[in-house]
Amino acid sequence: MARSGVEHIDTIILSNGLRVAARQVRSVAECCGVAILAGSRNETPDEHGLAHFVEHTIFKGTRRRRSHHVINRMETVGGELNAYTTKEETFVYTIAPAGNLLRSVELLADLVTDCTFPDAELDKEREVVAEEIDSYLDSPVDAVYDDFEDIIFKGNPLGHNILGTKESIARFDSRACRAWIDRYYRAPNMVFFYTGPASTVRVFAAAERYFSRLKANYFRENVVQPEVIPLFRDNRPMDFHQAHTLMGARVGGLYDADRHALALFNNILGGPGMNSRLNVALRERRGLVYSVDSSLTLYGDCGLLSIYFGCDDSDVEKCRRLVEAEIEILATRPLSQRALMAARRQYVGQVTVAGGSIEQSALSLGRSALRSLGYPSPAVLTGILDSISSDDIARIAASLPQLSSLTFS
Repeated sequence: MARSGVEHIDTIILSNGLRVAARQVRSVAECCGVAILAGSRNETPDEHGLAHFVEHTIFKGTRRRRSHHVINRMETVGGELNAYTTKEETFVYTIAPAGNLLRSVELLADLVTDCTFPDAELDKEREVVAEEIDSYLDSPVDAVYDDFEDIIFKGNPLGHNILGTKESIARFDSRACRAWIDRYYRAPNMVFFYTGPASTVRVFAAAERYFSRLKANYFRENVVQPEVIPLFRDNRPMDFHQAHTLMGARVGGLYDADRHALALFNNILGGPGMNSRLNVALRERRGLVYSVDSSLTLYGDCGLLSIYFGCDDSDVEKCRRLVEAEIEILATRPLSQRALMAARRQYVGQVTVAGGSIEQSALSLGRSALRSLGYPSPAVLTGILDSISSDDIARIAASLPQLSSLTFS
C-alpha cells in the first residue's frame, strides 16, 4: 500500500492488476466507483456510440439482478447509481449515505463483471438514447461543438459524437455490448476509487473481495493521434434566432509540460468567472453576446481550446476579431504581478469550491488515478501555479495556432 504525501490518499494494486485509490474524509456521505480507460475514441467505424450505449445498458440486468433490482439497490438507502462516458473514459459510480460501502462495491462489481444486456431492455434503452440524440440535434450549442470536433479531428475517432447515430445504435445487440465489456472492462484498464469516512483498509478489502473476478490481462491497442488539419472558417446557414460560433485550436494534451499554464491561461481568457477577458470585452463593455466562454479539453495525446459565443448574425465577425484581439493582448502585454496573483487565487478558489462536493471530489480522484496524474490538493495546486509567470501566460497565448471557426447562423 502506498500513501500519497499530498492529501492522505492511499493507493494499492490488487492481485489482478486493478488499481485502487481511496481518500478518507469526514463526511455523512460516501462516493465510490470504477473508472475505465475506454470511451468513444476506442470505437471502430461500425461501433460509433457503443461505449455510451453500454454505459446506459450496463444497468439493465446481471446474472443475479433484474433491471429494477439494480436501480433500487442504492435508491432504497437514499443513494444513487450513475454513469457517464467521455471520448476516452467511462465512469460507473454510486453516492450514498456513509455506511453503505459494501452495498456499493458489491453492486458495482456485479455490473462490470456479470451484466447480461437482455434484448428486451436493449430495445427500450435504444429509444432513450435516440431521444438523447434528438435533444442534442435540437440544441445548436451542443451541435456546433460536435460538428467543430468532427472537422478539427477529421478522420480520427476523437471526432465523432459520443452518442453515435440512430442508425448505429440500431445495430447494437447483447453480443456487441458484451464484446465491449470483455475487451475493455479488465482490471489493468480500470481504477476503483473511493472518497468517504470508511478506512482505506476496509476499502481495499472490499475491492479485493468483489473485484477479483475481473480479467487480469490487458487488452492493448494502438491509439492514433489525430493529424493536424489546415485552418478552416466554416459558416453553415441554419434557422436559428442567433448565430452560434465556436472557435478553437489544437493544444497539448494531459501530459504536456504546459498543461497547468494552459489551464490558467484558459481561465483568464474565458473561464467561468464574469471577470474573464472575453466576458468583459464582448458582453460587459459592448453587449454583443449573451454568453461567451472558453474551455479546455485535454486528451492523452492532444488537446483542444474551444471558445464559444452566441450573437446576432451581423456581429459574428466583430466578435471573432475581439476574441483574437484578447489573445493578442495576453501574448504581447504580460500581466502585472498583481493581476497574475489575482488570477491564480481565483483559479484555486474555483477548484476548491468544485472539489467541495463529495461526488466531484471522488470523480476527480478516479480520473487522476486512471490517468496517473497525481493528486494535487489546493495547497499543492497553489504551489504549481505560483511557478507560472506572466511570461509563461504570454508565451502560451503567443504559441496558439490561428483559431479555426464554425458558425451556425
